[in-house]
Amino acid sequence: MSGAGGSGRRPPLARQVVVVTGASSGIGLATARMAAARGARVVLAARSADALAEIRAGIEADGGQAIDVPADVGARADVERIAARAVEAFGGFDTWVNVAGLTIYGPLGQISDADHERLLRTNLWGTVLGSLVAVDHFRSRGGGGLINLGSVASDLPFPFQGMYVASKHAVKGFTDALRMELLQEGLPVAVTLVKPASVDTPLPQRARNYMEREPTLPPPVYAPEVVARAILHAAVHPQRDIYIGGAAKLMVATKEFAPGAFDYLAPAITAFQKRSRPPEHPEGALHAPVRAGDVRGGQGALVLNSSAYTRASLHPLALTGLAAAGLALGAATLLGPRPRRRRL
Repeated sequence: MSGAGGSGRRPPLARQVVVVTGASSGIGLATARMAAARGARVVLAARSADALAEIRAGIEADGGQAIDVPADVGARADVERIAARAVEAFGGFDTWVNVAGLTIYGPLGQISDADHERLLRTNLWGTVLGSLVAVDHFRSRGGGGLINLGSVASDLPFPFQGMYVASKHAVKGFTDALRMELLQEGLPVAVTLVKPASVDTPLPQRARNYMEREPTLPPPVYAPEVVARAILHAAVHPQRDIYIGGAAKLMVATKEFAPGAFDYLAPAITAFQKRSRPPEHPEGALHAPVRAGDVRGGQGALVLNSSAYTRASLHPLALTGLAAAGLALGAATLLGPRPRRRRL
């Protein structure tokens, strides 16, 4: 399983109970619906009670099984209630997916302490609490799967989203440290960190915005379903890290190769995060749920619905086999018997 912790292949989705936080919109909603469509029993968790109830009803109308648990992942009691409801309804859970997250746009020095604290409570503390509560449950069951949503921002800085970047760096550090502790304990919990590039979700519309213009996503932008497929692949075939989009991996490699040069991209990155129109809802959903129930954020024709790089990274053995076959063919061509020369 290439360092993910736990043991090899896990049960198929049709035999799993999957908990998804942040399930009321974006990647969380896409993941929950896709998991239910593939036969998993799903536990939907988010702050938006009305939206969750509608999503659950839609899953059930399509023949799936789900429960909805309104919860703030930044509060331990709420996270423990998610786990308790999963046990009550389905006898437990097999995979826990931490997706809930928010962002703030604006210069770090202009953002209030309260807004910074709220973002960290959701993005970092919500992931920490979800992970620890899930691991406690897996300890009683003898194993399970934990999938945390990081970001390309787990490895890269972006101006005007500084605290979001800090939270995703911290999620990576926490996830890696937890994986090491579980390996040392010998507890078979598969731990995966998923790191998308820009994804067409309502995240910008739900952001707390200090800028003078409406926020948007820097290209390239991928569909939420691309991330959902990777998450659900990891639920059955665990991997340590999954980058969503070749662009994400390329940007990280560029930063590692030339960190100083990357810093000078700040003006371009800032420009890519701003639309031409003024902001419509600058308060966003940081402190209270709003605009829930949508998977997409409205990037339109600019959205990429697949990633060849991500598909290949999800099947590393097949990719290695193809590469080996190509090398063998090349070697045979270069080193094979040459045609005999005719004597004159």
